[in-house]
Amino acid sequence: MRLGVLDIGSNTVHLLVADVRPGGRPLATTSQRTVLRLMRYLGPDGEIVEEGVVALERAVAEARATATKEGVDELLATATSAVREAANGVEVIARIEAALDQPLQVLGGETEARYTFLAVRRWFGWSAGQILLFDIGGGSLEIAAGADELPDAAVSVPLGAGRMTVQFLPSDPPGMDDIQRLREHAAATLAPVVDELGDHPRPDHVVGSSKAIRSLAKLAGFPMPGWSGIERMVLPRKELKAWIPRLARIPAEARQELPGITADRTFQIVAGAVVLHQAMKALDIDELETSPWALREGVLLRYIESLSWHPTS
Repeated sequence: MRLGVLDIGSNTVHLLVADVRPGGRPLATTSQRTVLRLMRYLGPDGEIVEEGVVALERAVAEARATATKEGVDELLATATSAVREAANGVEVIARIEAALDQPLQVLGGETEARYTFLAVRRWFGWSAGQILLFDIGGGSLEIAAGADELPDAAVSVPLGAGRMTVQFLPSDPPGMDDIQRLREHAAATLAPVVDELGDHPRPDHVVGSSKAIRSLAKLAGFPMPGWSGIERMVLPRKELKAWIPRLARIPAEARQELPGITADRTFQIVAGAVVLHQAMKALDIDELETSPWALREGVLLRYIESLSWHPTS
């Protein structure tokens, strides 16, 4: 059957269409992204202002139309932290559902981490052993760890790249004093996470799965050949740290000229780099490898598992 996953995140509304079958790998056919950066539309009381809600309605209606055109049998619509935590979230969800003409699944941060961890485990396989996952969105940072398909620990903290840009790096380009304040805030926010993960085994494999992390890996990391012929991107913490002051000196408009930095990430990539570096430092991680699969693939995989599977023999 043909499934669609609509991921309504803090930065983008992203539709992924894939052909699926029980026991099979999802085969993507269409990917459509609308950049919103919802953090720009937050009012003084934490509500999404009318302009932002209208932009959301327009984006999800376009995604719904694309899904229909592509012959999607079922559309799995999910929303993450920006909608989840908005002061007027109940109203926003109702208007999104009206635009979609179907219910919306609002994912909690821990659930988001678990879906993403499943996708990463399936991508790297059992041979990856104990996995530690980092995933930075616009509103939150998810961290998960474990040796199975479901993580033994999954946490979400409000350290998303968009959120941190609005709160700590409002100037373009940001000053080093603001970056230092963000470092200190991230370190304090991550301290309880470090305590929670302290009793877990040392990871065999550390993975970053979000677009922000993949962008940073293209900028500051390096490629390595994979066993299946697929190029692997590795991001060392030392190189990431070295790039932070360089990124901070460049105006957002000019950052898209850098390798890996797309136009929709130019404003929040500095905050994403600071948060990721602090997370790696806090958990004593020297380098990570990126994953092409993340939340949307995790939602697909979990749904595939729920399908009836009738062996032919």
